[in-house]
Amino acid sequence: MTTLVAVGAQWGDEGKGKLVDWLAPRAQYVVRFHGGNNAGHTLVVDGEQTVLHVVPAGVLNSSTVNLIGPGVVVDPGALLAELEALKQRGVLRDPSRVRLSGRAHVILSWHLALDMAREEAARDLAIGTTGRGIGPAYEDKVARRGIRVADLLDPAALRGAIDRLVKQKNFELVDYHQWQAVDADALYRQCVEWGRQLEPYVENTGHTLDRALREGKNVLFEGAQGTFLDIDHGTYPYVTSSNCVAGAVCAGAGIGPTRIDRVLGITKAYTTRVGGGPFPTEQTGVLGEKLREVGAEFGATTGRPRRCGWLDAVMLREAAMVNGFTGLAINKLDVLSGLDELRIATAYRVDGKLTHDFPMTLAEIERAEPIYESHPCWAEDITGCRQLEGLPEAARSYVKRVEALVGVPVEIISVGPGRDQTITCNDPFRSASE
Repeated sequence: MTTLVAVGAQWGDEGKGKLVDWLAPRAQYVVRFHGGNNAGHTLVVDGEQTVLHVVPAGVLNSSTVNLIGPGVVVDPGALLAELEALKQRGVLRDPSRVRLSGRAHVILSWHLALDMAREEAARDLAIGTTGRGIGPAYEDKVARRGIRVADLLDPAALRGAIDRLVKQKNFELVDYHQWQAVDADALYRQCVEWGRQLEPYVENTGHTLDRALREGKNVLFEGAQGTFLDIDHGTYPYVTSSNCVAGAVCAGAGIGPTRIDRVLGITKAYTTRVGGGPFPTEQTGVLGEKLREVGAEFGATTGRPRRCGWLDAVMLREAAMVNGFTGLAINKLDVLSGLDELRIATAYRVDGKLTHDFPMTLAEIERAEPIYESHPCWAEDITGCRQLEGLPEAARSYVKRVEALVGVPVEIISVGPGRDQTITCNDPFRSASE
């Protein structure tokens, strides 16, 4: 048995979906442990693209069971639409392959409305949320007033919960934001119907996971977003509303820390971020546009263009420390082909002082000036490479330098969006005892 946690090492969008899909044949279970449908995982298999938002990226592997844990916030309508699309394609013939925790909290219409109303009111100070209601749903969860998936299966209790909450929600929406009120009766009817449709998927996923581990199954935990969008460890307040780091697996999936074997940190060969917030290595000119165009850097969930820049080793070292990476995966190495030179930020200068550590405060990060080292690039198309030895010398040197700067071995290199466009340097799913 091996338990492997796959998490993003940057600001999300690192290509976690592709790597989880690629690793899934080695795992009997894939578990999503946090976030909601603000995440977007794009998978390309045999030229066909699949975009997932809540269903774990192991679903395209027919032998894998996919768990949505209690740490996830679920928009029932969005999840049902995603499941129906997978059914229509013949991917999901058996509902037992997707299991949903009854303890997961539910995103309702008032969460979506509040998310959009607050962003509109913030104007220039908006943090750039996806507008999917994620933050308000987690807010209700922490305030101990949330509605959970299991509540959708109990119409009598659900009616009382909606009636208790709707007055408060409509007060903020109507009286404060001049927004349209939520119709409690319509919402209740919708929730009951959602419960009816979701019931075949609902179970106590914590018990399912425990049985899998006791039976010696391989389990892959799938992160959403990335380390620097973590509510505690990210560039607050330009973060998401959940914990994205590897340690969040314990609470978000229901597993003790002694049962985690390995942690795979996933990074691009450069850096991107969506929305507001500081970005020390951002390139706003021709280079940034080229990376965006060649790398198809547009959000899978919102379609928003991503901000692009050089790889930041200061960030990656911080991510390695916070998550306890045992290995790295580098995605989109092919995007760097044909550039005149490559740069990696190895340190920052903040207020005239050199630092190799990621700053603690937002103001310091905003003032950070990256210190770069330059590397030669390569002109060859590397999308057909399947062995490390097949990469140009400059590409191999770039990978080795990332290893040295971060202090973590590179185990996987992606050279294209396709499942097969992957180079294995070391098996990230090997047993911890090996």
